[in-house]
Amino acid sequence: MTQTITVIRGDGIGPEIMDATLHVLDTMQLGLKYEYADAGLAAMEKHGELLPAATLESIRRNAIALKSPLTTPVGEGFSSINVALRRHFDLYANVRPAKSFPNTKSRFPSGVDIVTVRENTEGAYIGEGQSITEDGETATLMQKVTRKGSERIVRYAFDLARRTGRKKITVVHKANILKTTSGLFLKVAREVAAQYPEIECNEMIVDNTCMQLVIRPEQFDVIVTTNLFGDIISDLCAGLVGGLGLAPGANIGVDAAIFEAVHGTAPDIAGKGLANPCALVLGAAQMLDHLGKPDQAQRLRDAVIATLEAKDALTPDLGGEGDTMSFARAIASRL
Repeated sequence: MTQTITVIRGDGIGPEIMDATLHVLDTMQLGLKYEYADAGLAAMEKHGELLPAATLESIRRNAIALKSPLTTPVGEGFSSINVALRRHFDLYANVRPAKSFPNTKSRFPSGVDIVTVRENTEGAYIGEGQSITEDGETATLMQKVTRKGSERIVRYAFDLARRTGRKKITVVHKANILKTTSGLFLKVAREVAAQYPEIECNEMIVDNTCMQLVIRPEQFDVIVTTNLFGDIISDLCAGLVGGLGLAPGANIGVDAAIFEAVHGTAPDIAGKGLANPCALVLGAAQMLDHLGKPDQAQRLRDAVIATLEAKDALTPDLGGEGDTMSFARAIASRL
């Protein structure tokens, strides 16, 4: 059975890591078909807009997209193309795994296996209600948290834990100070947690969470939190295991899902074949999980781990002398 996915090749190093990732997926012979669509600078050059209607229609029709990093030009359209995509398709769950990998120059070469589940459509990160006084001296920002948004993201985290055999969820908040917004999130989280008695649930204030992550990250399993806190914590977790070059991400809603590398476009190395494709390859593994192919997803992750262990094709960021496509071919050879 074939599955068509929307492919957004992206900007900067995006096309290189996408070509590498598709090479790996093609090796697996999964019956995937690709429908290419434009966004970011590539779309601006071709179509005169950052996020064309045809791209949105492709994602709506296929319900699955694999996306490379995009550039949002300063002063053009959206504050963020990624935020626009998340809001357009109501991709409320941002799922960011961080796992120790071999040969990554990590502070924690073993023992870290954390999934951050971040609310993706509300809160301070969205930037609603921004204003500044005429004299430029005072700026304000509205932060909105809803019961609906809180309940569905916490329930998603507990369902993910139940489905994948994870045993513990940490609800991260700042309800001691942000008593209305973080307070509502924490209240709803407690209500949802009571419906999953087999899963341990604890609560942690966000600043203590950051400290605990860098001291003893092995105590964490699944973290669920609001949008802005999740943005910060998920990058912190990536830093524990070797950086954003190994950090995939999923943006999941009821009717669509977008899988991506969470790092930037790295224009300084674009076109040089130096980019590490692992983040997008691991994002593709998340996509396979979502498509109901968990065995194939694990097979892909195992091939990435085996390639990192072998050290025969690593890119310069990992201390090797390989290039983007040689890394991809090495992963493919181990499938």
